[in-house]
Amino acid sequence: MKKLLIVLTMSMLPLVAMAAEEMSCGTIECKKVTVDPTDKPSLQRGAQTFVNYCMGCHEASYSRYGRVAEDLGIPDQLVMDNLIFDDSKIGDLMTNGMTPKDAKKWFGVAPPDLTLVTRARGEDWVYTYLLSFYQDSSRPWGVNNLVFKDVGMPHALRELQGLTVCKPAWAIAANGGVKRDPLTGNPQEDPEHQCGRVEHVEGTGLSDKEYEAVVYDLTNFLAYVGEPTKMKSHKIGMYVLLFLCVLFIFVYLLNREYWKDIH
Repeated sequence: MKKLLIVLTMSMLPLVAMAAEEMSCGTIECKKVTVDPTDKPSLQRGAQTFVNYCMGCHEASYSRYGRVAEDLGIPDQLVMDNLIFDDSKIGDLMTNGMTPKDAKKWFGVAPPDLTLVTRARGEDWVYTYLLSFYQDSSRPWGVNNLVFKDVGMPHALRELQGLTVCKPAWAIAANGGVKRDPLTGNPQEDPEHQCGRVEHVEGTGLSDKEYEAVVYDLTNFLAYVGEPTKMKSHKIGMYVLLFLCVLFIFVYLLNREYWKDIH
């Protein structure tokens, strides 16, 4: 029995080691992002980016245009004029005209619905994924991704981001930060990790900060779509806490009344 336990324990060690080495976003660590469901201008820009660049292939089929218009403070007619490009009505679901059969023929698999993508993957993962495309001539669509290796979709935001190339990752110092040259102070590359970060080619697309802002707005919108009630849940939570505080006063007084004659 002891031998069996030893064998089982030893066989699990490689799995534990692999789990410890696994990064939070594929081959890299996820970038942290804090979404804000109360930032309506950001959500409006994210909705526009989603419709213009993502909905050609992806859907948000659990969300309706009308609900988005109401929550984001967009007039219905403005939605009809700028966010709906087919015969859909304001009360319809956010779907596209691509059939699953055509999608499988063109992409090998039907593009996933994005309504719950941030609930399934997390906002950090989605944000990092959209920032991690790079040129790869060996891939059918000419791009690859640090977060999702050998990704099967084209880079939908390529027009905005511009050209990007994969560069060696920065070397990690003993304190966990980026290792720097002791003379120049410049960060040093890790020769063992030849493709660990994406570098934007100057003069193509938006600047890094501008593109990061676009990706933030899109991630913020996808987080809203995945949990639209979150916009109101914080306010409801405050009312609930206030009610409980008032209720506690009456419960305390009632409890004191019950026990006042008991010694």
